[in-house]
Amino acid sequence: MYRYRTPLVCLLCSIASIACAETPVVDLILIAGQSNAVGYDAKPSELPPSPIDGDVLFWWRCGDPPPDDHDSVSMSRWTHLQPQPLGNPKKPREGRQYGNFAQAEGGFGPEIGLARTLRQRSEQRVAIVKAAFSGTGMRTDWNPEDPGDGGACYRSLVAETKAAIAAAEADGITLRIRALAWVQGESDANARDAENYKHALSKMIHSLRQDLAAPTLIAMLAVNTRFGGGKNTFMPKIIESQKAVAASDALCVYVDTSTASIANNVHYDAAGTLEVGRMFAETLLETEAAN
Repeated sequence: MYRYRTPLVCLLCSIASIACAETPVVDLILIAGQSNAVGYDAKPSELPPSPIDGDVLFWWRCGDPPPDDHDSVSMSRWTHLQPQPLGNPKKPREGRQYGNFAQAEGGFGPEIGLARTLRQRSEQRVAIVKAAFSGTGMRTDWNPEDPGDGGACYRSLVAETKAAIAAAEADGITLRIRALAWVQGESDANARDAENYKHALSKMIHSLRQDLAAPTLIAMLAVNTRFGGGKNTFMPKIIESQKAVAASDALCVYVDTSTASIANNVHYDAAGTLEVGRMFAETLLETEAAN
């Protein structure tokens, strides 16, 4: 069975080894979005093991909106790359409380395929901060201009990132924000939100760069293009909007995940989630090379 937690002594040794390196600078990748960023249907039992995971720093908060005590979290501390446990899902489920993950063993998102691929291709150290929440939309959860519930998930992403950076600095590690891997848009595929999706997504990326003082942040944009099984008439608008944001921003790029395997009409499966992460990594390397 996959071990979710690292013994404290091992974790401290891992952090110390980074801090004592000649250049203790670690690239930070942000993972955010809705359920396909969470990895709702990605089963940890189907995740092939890799020794790379122990070399990647990992910090997460994921679950259901709004961010709260029911989330699966890394307890506001750095650990190593791993699937995330179920957390403390609200019972009985109500409203937008979906249960964190589809299975009791938890799940994982694109972060694992992304980090593994980057480490296979480079000696550069990698850290991941993940803040993802199922069923979330730009207007209802990721609006940086909304001080209430409509901006709660955005604020969580910013807060978790800043807290993670501060914790690393306390251990003598400098984190360099490199990129955002964004998997979201399914919840905006409706009559009210689809037309405004391009503007809302562009605004959020602009605000994130400002709030994290990361003007060169590369934003990689993806969505499950097969959401709704071909019956959702608004999905083409969401895909078109992501492509338009990428076309208007030299540091944005659209990632087509249409070939990734799916568990159902809503979510990628474990293999598909790994593949989406690999796509993100390859896209990041290609984008950096082109720039």
